[in-house]
Amino acid sequence: MPEPIESTTQSAQWLPDDWQHPRHVVLSTGHHLRPIRADDTDLDMEAVMGSRERLWSIYGEAWGWPPATLTPEQDRHDLQRHADEMETHESFNYALFDAAETELIRCLYVGPTDKAGADADISWWVRNEYVGSSVEHALDAFVPSWIAHDWPLKSPRYIGRDLSWAEWLEIPSDGY
Repeated sequence: MPEPIESTTQSAQWLPDDWQHPRHVVLSTGHHLRPIRADDTDLDMEAVMGSRERLWSIYGEAWGWPPATLTPEQDRHDLQRHADEMETHESFNYALFDAAETELIRCLYVGPTDKAGADADISWWVRNEYVGSSVEHALDAFVPSWIAHDWPLKSPRYIGRDLSWAEWLEIPSDGY
């Protein structure tokens, strides 16, 4: 997944200091989004490695993720980094769970961008068995509305939706 932004000054520029990120959001399907944490490693490993080839086809060129050799220890470290970054508002990684949190269904990433034309880059993925499902369709419809209503972003960019990952990779950096 993308490396953390080095400067907290940059994170302060993209979100107001007093803004609080959502901690629990329920979808119409009864599933919910919440910040991912290191304790989610077992469920995350199952989701990521069970869908690894497809995830690599999406994120591999841009992020080098997920590596074929990902270990639970590496994943736990990565999830803790994401949890820490959420608390400092550097970037956000939400997991979509069933009501009982027995299954991690997909992840949603919201982060500042160093590429021209947006104030945030947003993407999400679903486990292979949920591709084309009502849960995937519900989240696909929900995310842009949720971002527009509950997030203080002026021009979010939805990678893999508004533009392809190849197009995103071609956008020049704006100097961060």
